[in-house]
Amino acid sequence: MASALSLDKRAPIKASVKKISSVTDSKNIVAHDKARLNHYFKKSPVEELATGSAPVTNEVFSYIAETQVGSQTFDLIVDTGSSNTWVGATTKFTAGSTGKSTGDSVSVSYGSGSFSGTEYTDTVSLGGTTATSQSIGVAKSSTGFTGTDGIIGFGPEELTEDTVTGVDEVPTFLQTLVSEGVIDSNILGVSFAPLTGSSDESANGELTLGGVDDSAFTGDLSYTTRVAPYWGVSVSKFAFGSTSLGTTTASGIVDTGTTLFYVPTAVYNKFLTASKGKLDNTSGLVKFTTKPTSNFTFVIGGTTFTLTPAQYLIATAQYANWGISSTSGFYTFIGDGGSDSPNTILGQSFLEFYYSVYDTDNNRVGLAPAA
Repeated sequence: MASALSLDKRAPIKASVKKISSVTDSKNIVAHDKARLNHYFKKSPVEELATGSAPVTNEVFSYIAETQVGSQTFDLIVDTGSSNTWVGATTKFTAGSTGKSTGDSVSVSYGSGSFSGTEYTDTVSLGGTTATSQSIGVAKSSTGFTGTDGIIGFGPEELTEDTVTGVDEVPTFLQTLVSEGVIDSNILGVSFAPLTGSSDESANGELTLGGVDDSAFTGDLSYTTRVAPYWGVSVSKFAFGSTSLGTTTASGIVDTGTTLFYVPTAVYNKFLTASKGKLDNTSGLVKFTTKPTSNFTFVIGGTTFTLTPAQYLIATAQYANWGISSTSGFYTFIGDGGSDSPNTILGQSFLEFYYSVYDTDNNRVGLAPAA
């Protein structure tokens, strides 16, 4: 017989997301990602904004959640690498009966862009569920977000530190859902999938708010303790086929806001030698004359994660959507993450093959092969 507690437990809530491409030149993807990566290890959100970061061309793949704020609907980027939720980059915010200004200023830089404006509280709805008093930033100015309206942040709360005047931190969307009793657990499950054929847009993703979707992955979730302040993981034992690319532990981030999959420079250079790949100056990506046949592997928390050639090579039917002009050769989304920490970024291109879980309640990150 089920207990009263189990009967009262709220089921996780699912919300669909769509992937869109705004790319005309793959070099702009790399520039966007590198600016974001540079921000991770060099600046805090406020310090970088104060020094005047240089925005880069907003040409990326984005996973978009259609989010209602007050009576308006916004297309917001799903981002586990930041934690503030804000609107107004393209569609301007108009406060209705539920929107109230706190009078505090808010500003955040992402390396690849920034925004500044005023903090409001308002209802925020996603996937049929609503937070009734969510902190949101309303942009007075923004850079690097053409074609989208802002961000819904799913990073740890500490990333909001010093982004709003007058308070140390502000609650994330998931934290508000928990505190208002809408969901039981501060856990996010993310399911992404590659675009198929030559499509440049697809409703091929899903967020699970308050738990995980067991049907979205195979086998067991492999959990590892989060390395603060991001959704950080320790990565080691990189290999290409039977060739070791390095065993030293690297600092990594699981990040839905980054497009490519980045590895430390030392690993990247050994990968080029082992795979006979070369950096293609035209695309900004690693290019192969002959199609590789070996797997790319690495270890997180004692579990080996594998990318097959079919997974780490960009599908030829997608070249136009990546802004790749050449029809000859083979290209990979594995890039040079640099030498400074963090230098291993598990971005969208990796997460399209692995289900990911961001578990604030237990301070851990989970990964499992996508179903």
